[in-house]
Amino acid sequence: MNLTVWLAATMCRQGPLCGLASHGIWFLGLVLLMDASARPANHSSTRERVANREENEILPPDHLNGVKLEMDGHLNKDFHQEVFLGKDMDGFDEDSEPRKSRRKLMVIFSKVDVNTDRKISAKEMQRWIMEKTAEHFQEAVRENKLHFRAVDPDGDGHVSWDEYKVKFLASKGHNEKEVADAIKNHEDLKVDEETQEVLENLKDRWYQADNPPADLLLTEDEFLSFLHPEHSRGMLKFMVKEIVRDLDQDGDKQLSLPEFISLPVGTVENQQGQDIDDNWVKDRKKEFEELIDSNHDGIVTMEELENYMDPMNEYNALNEAKQMIAIADENQNHHLEPEEILKYSEFFTGSKLMDYARNVHEEF
Repeated sequence: MNLTVWLAATMCRQGPLCGLASHGIWFLGLVLLMDASARPANHSSTRERVANREENEILPPDHLNGVKLEMDGHLNKDFHQEVFLGKDMDGFDEDSEPRKSRRKLMVIFSKVDVNTDRKISAKEMQRWIMEKTAEHFQEAVRENKLHFRAVDPDGDGHVSWDEYKVKFLASKGHNEKEVADAIKNHEDLKVDEETQEVLENLKDRWYQADNPPADLLLTEDEFLSFLHPEHSRGMLKFMVKEIVRDLDQDGDKQLSLPEFISLPVGTVENQQGQDIDDNWVKDRKKEFEELIDSNHDGIVTMEELENYMDPMNEYNALNEAKQMIAIADENQNHHLEPEEILKYSEFFTGSKLMDYARNVHEEF
């Protein structure tokens, strides 16, 4: 999912095609093959977003590494891989040589296995998840320095809303000088209705990132919060509020299970499309009941959703560690062993590494 998808999703929250906009290129292709009506995917995939990653980098991304939900409320398909591989995600693409990938996976196993007993415990996995999440945070900080420099041409350490608006409209094909002159002379900008709606949404987000006393000038740290709400408690609250607003059907500012698993507008015309719908409901129901609804009362409050989405929540990291181990724990000893992690390599790395049992001792 590229960086413009968030904008498309924001612009068409009530429209029947909004799912298609938030879907990403891969699902468009799938829908064409299915000859079915467009329906948003339950997940988005990092590898399927890479091709357009550099486009419009000054825009807040829909996808946030190490965060459970996308900005549009979809589940992050790559979450487990992101918190297990960290910055090494690209090392396990489909073109990688299987033997090298197995070796890499076993090197990671040995790093997670702190006490070297050839088993990964939930505590060891929790520590590793927190470490890999921190890597994503550090990468976002490094990238933000470049993005901030792009919107702060005078280098005064502050970016005004008007300066950002000029850069944004320039990225959308408008003449930068003409836009800057129009803003300076307080003239109306000639933009289409959709772009105007995007600007209004971005300005709301800009206000939220502007720490008191509000002056509509963002520092580098505030700009980081603008692009990456997971770096700020206040912006994380804003992100949660936006997701609840989109999914809340009765206006009570909290989410019931039917609201969370509600299928997007659209119909399907064959079994393949129905299977996608069924998986959407199944995965979201499991996430709601087992992880988000912490007091199991059938209702998810904004506080519960915020805690669930907080990437630096250690309690959540422990729950995720237990869940990740349970996926591959075939001998039910509550630990992850080399044979198990190789057999379930697709879950941990996104790549299926064949002949896991035959190769495990050799790779170790």
